[in-house]
Amino acid sequence: MLVNVRLFASYREAAGVGHLQLELKPGAKVRDAIAEVVKAHPLIAEGRQVVIARNRDYVDVDAPLADGDELALIPPVSGGATGSLEAIALTDAPLSVDEALALVRDGAYGGVVVFLGTVRNASRGKRVTHLEYEAYPEMAEAKMREIAHRIAREHGPLHIAMHHRVGDLAIGDVAVVIAVAAPHRDAAFAAARAAIDELKTVVPIWKKEHAEDGAVWIEEHA
Repeated sequence: MLVNVRLFASYREAAGVGHLQLELKPGAKVRDAIAEVVKAHPLIAEGRQVVIARNRDYVDVDAPLADGDELALIPPVSGGATGSLEAIALTDAPLSVDEALALVRDGAYGGVVVFLGTVRNASRGKRVTHLEYEAYPEMAEAKMREIAHRIAREHGPLHIAMHHRVGDLAIGDVAVVIAVAAPHRDAAFAAARAAIDELKTVVPIWKKEHAEDGAVWIEEHA
């Protein structure tokens, strides 16, 4: 059977390619595919934690594979579409706080909270010149929608917008906007905090920090 493999961020750079196609025996599991990838591209395994998604859902190494499956090997996320933005969006265009607010405002909801994540000019004792964000877009937007739906169930009623930018961002640029409107402030604050915390934990978006002495993928929550 044939399995399509996608590599992202530091894995893609280590392998030198972003897509692979593997021919595996029937009954193969995720661990078998990983073994084949690492055999061909050993640098992927050097000091890296392998996180796996099968058909855009996270799985463990014992998950079975079927012909035509898409397997993504993705680094731990580092938390961090064009035109009119939807409530959930990944875009390479500058983000608009006004657009996010317009999506959540409701005359019945008196508590409105906005979180902005912006590019800072220093990290790990170094001067940062700019950031580069990369995502697994199809899975990232799906996970953002899952987060929004779960938060609405847990903290609702509310409206929520989650927008994340990808590509090259300069110092001071907005990388993420989360806007929440709820009947009262307690729910709005709790929902906004939960949204950004979970986005940085499970959504496959990575950032590369560019400093004066080089660049590095940040494969930890930041």
